[in-house]
Amino acid sequence: MAVNVTPLHDRVLVKRIEEKETVKGGIIIPDSAKEKPQEGEVIAVGAGKIEKGERIALDVKAGDRILFGKYSGSEIKLDDQEYLILREEEILAKLGAAAKVATAKR
Repeated sequence: MAVNVTPLHDRVLVKRIEEKETVKGGIIIPDSAKEKPQEGEVIAVGAGKIEKGERIALDVKAGDRILFGKYSGSEIKLDDQEYLILREEEILAKLGAAAKVATAKR
């Protein structure tokens, strides 16, 4: 997927990872009752913040799965897809390979 957006400085472009429609009991949760997921995949990253004349690279890269706060970032819509642009400091955690497997089993 090619997105023609490059975040600036310490900003990150994220696509939310949607939760499954049903839970173990087979109950379908309607869209109006769902909360927006706080987990996403990094699509693109900026070059990094400049402090004291030096550029500081970001800790995340494209393809990483991350957790972020419920009200973090700014929502944008590109080519009928919804994305979130947030600062690196708004990212709460980066999920490792073991966490990705655990969330996929839900």
